[in-house]
Amino acid sequence: MQTIDQVQEEIVEEFAVFDDWMDKYALIIEEGNNLEKLDEASKTPNNIIEGCQSRVWLQTDYEDGKLYFRAESDAVIVKGLLALVLRVFSGRTPDEINGAKLFFLEDIGLTEHLSPTRSNGLLAVIKQIRFYAIAYKAKEDQEK
Repeated sequence: MQTIDQVQEEIVEEFAVFDDWMDKYALIIEEGNNLEKLDEASKTPNNIIEGCQSRVWLQTDYEDGKLYFRAESDAVIVKGLLALVLRVFSGRTPDEINGAKLFFLEDIGLTEHLSPTRSNGLLAVIKQIRFYAIAYKAKEDQEK
């Protein structure tokens, strides 16, 4: 399995092919179209990410010491951003998630091309993922 940094480098390479931001947005939308849909039972108030302009749900499962994330949004660009973030974080241990330095967002130019509300929403998703990692790490430590 690739490391978090290797996955981020892969994403950066995929976006490096395009100079035009319309093409990059098309790739983001395509990523979102490949995102597995959440079942209706997972679209609960507990799974809604606060701070997002559009509606975003994040479902977290913990299995064999790893966190698995599924997410959905009612906005196409946001779905694509979620797909990218989940590619990096899903299937990782809490330590991997907490120790990761996210660089792909800046390296592909997303930080300067997202609206402030979208940027805040994306940061809220990442913050929630890291919160889950901290919580499950604490639970692991407690069970030892």
